[in-house]
Amino acid sequence: MNENSLKSEGIVVGHMTIAKQKVYQSLAERLDKNPVGAVINETLFKILYIMYSGEEAEIGSKFPLRPAPLDVIAKATGVPEQQLVKHLDNMANKGLVIDVPRKGQVYYMLSPLVIGFFEYTFMRVTDELPMKDLAVLFNQYHHDKGVPEKFFGADTKLFQTLAYQGLMPDDVKTEVLSYEKAEEIIRDSGGGSLTMCYCRHQALHLGTNCDAPIDDICMSLGGAAQWLIARGFAKPATTDEMLRALEKAEQHGLVHLGDNVQNNPAYICNCCGCCCGVLSSINQHDIDAVHSSNFVPAITKDECKGCGVCAKRCQIDAIKIVEEIAGDKTSAKAVIDEERCIGCGVCIKGCKQEAIHLRQRDVLYVPPKDKKEQMMRIAAARKS
Repeated sequence: MNENSLKSEGIVVGHMTIAKQKVYQSLAERLDKNPVGAVINETLFKILYIMYSGEEAEIGSKFPLRPAPLDVIAKATGVPEQQLVKHLDNMANKGLVIDVPRKGQVYYMLSPLVIGFFEYTFMRVTDELPMKDLAVLFNQYHHDKGVPEKFFGADTKLFQTLAYQGLMPDDVKTEVLSYEKAEEIIRDSGGGSLTMCYCRHQALHLGTNCDAPIDDICMSLGGAAQWLIARGFAKPATTDEMLRALEKAEQHGLVHLGDNVQNNPAYICNCCGCCCGVLSSINQHDIDAVHSSNFVPAITKDECKGCGVCAKRCQIDAIKIVEEIAGDKTSAKAVIDEERCIGCGVCIKGCKQEAIHLRQRDVLYVPPKDKKEQMMRIAAARKS
């Protein structure tokens, strides 16, 4: 990558030296070493030039692969601790670094792209960054060749669908495990944080957002919530406040997407098919981007009037209305593509005929035990 190619892509480089360009190249390569990784292309460089100063890019390019204390990072980067801690604090304020207390000292981790500084950037309103420019660039990057597959195409997904708990069939409710129930996850957490929907806030800057809620609709739990609160990306929320947000999401027909782990999940997002980067990967790129819930809608055909409300509510276009012929009669019926369906239950909420219900899938999905196992599976798949 040279200065002329940067200019042809519309990147303002000014007096950027070849050495400085190499620093950003090294940063991009370091980000690609994370389990989910990054597609290194011109769009990514445009984002990195905005998000990272030259000094921050150099520090980030030399970051250890695992969370590390200040002295280890100072040794890796060659930056004195007193100077380094100021850089790391500024980077954490932008979501570029995650800093967490552990064993009596602070450990630092370079924030990945996803789930990471892409999301953190639009979790709040700020005039410290060119938000509209970043919205355009992030949107372009998410649809660049290979990026949706890199982020969401692995066999082990970042997200699992949480079916609407109130719609789960009574005959299997006692068998449903806690990691499948959004309400139980929230109650077990004892509270957490609420924040802006990153995706719809980004879409707002693009002028493409839908009418679903943006503020106080997506939630984080446990240590993730504590960090987001400490850095100003989210606000504290009680269990009741989070349950009310969950109810509001269901009223708007949003899909609950939870952290794809059994224990200590970090987040529950409430997503639409138009703005959400994950669901739009299904809609626009036909990628199997999330794990389905262990449920799938079933239609009672005698009750179905073919009104089409369920198809309109489906966030990933998994329901079609088709004409069926029985003798000399033709009638419209809803048909569900069970392979595409993620089992959220959004369609059921809109059926006035009560012609749809959830049933448990024949083959049940069990997510990774925890975040460590999830990332190890994703990383191992990249190496194979």
